[in-house]
Amino acid sequence: MDVARVSRDAYAEAFRSVTGRPLVALPQLAGASDSEIFFESLALNAPATAGPAAAAPADGDLLARYSAALAAAFGSRRRLLATHGRALPGAREALAAVARLPGVIQTVLTGTIRENAEEKLRAFGLDRHLDLAIGGFGSDVYPKGAAIVRAIGAAGQRYRVTVSQQASVYVADSVRDVAAAKVGGVRFVGVATGRSTPSELRDAGADAVLDDLRDTTRVIAAIGR
Repeated sequence: MDVARVSRDAYAEAFRSVTGRPLVALPQLAGASDSEIFFESLALNAPATAGPAAAAPADGDLLARYSAALAAAFGSRRRLLATHGRALPGAREALAAVARLPGVIQTVLTGTIRENAEEKLRAFGLDRHLDLAIGGFGSDVYPKGAAIVRAIGAAGQRYRVTVSQQASVYVADSVRDVAAAKVGGVRFVGVATGRSTPSELRDAGADAVLDDLRDTTRVIAAIGR
């Protein structure tokens, strides 16, 4: 989905709320977690006269307050998602088609904190084919590669089945996500609807690359392969 405009406004409000400073510059967002975005934003937006200490990593309390402020800022904008955001073409159809495959369990792995991820998914009806209880979110302390392994383990426990890394597929749109898939030991299907181009995704090691999700048959074939 594309909700960049709403997200940027929420980031700015939450950042000002906990730091007292405006968010003038945003770091690279693709593949980053909300906590990473916050830490990098602190460095990018540190007062020029404040010295290196102003860009030092935030403590846990500051991050917790930022996450709470971010959830509140995004929640207050939920009605804007329908007008300022969109589900990418083919996303709903792809999720529905994959859900019909025998033995498939679908969840989400995202850098967005859980509250905001759920808001986004519900706004576009994308949550109905996902088990969010076993997902990974930006509010977790684990990097994405480790979150993949944890999600696989959680799926096995929840459904009382054996879920292997070799039979798991991560579908995402950035080269940072390719790296996470390698750490997690799963196959990766890249979708070039983000900032990473098809060639960048291939060069990073994606097992398959799609231009977008419009062709559901190709999505199913890539995941099955």
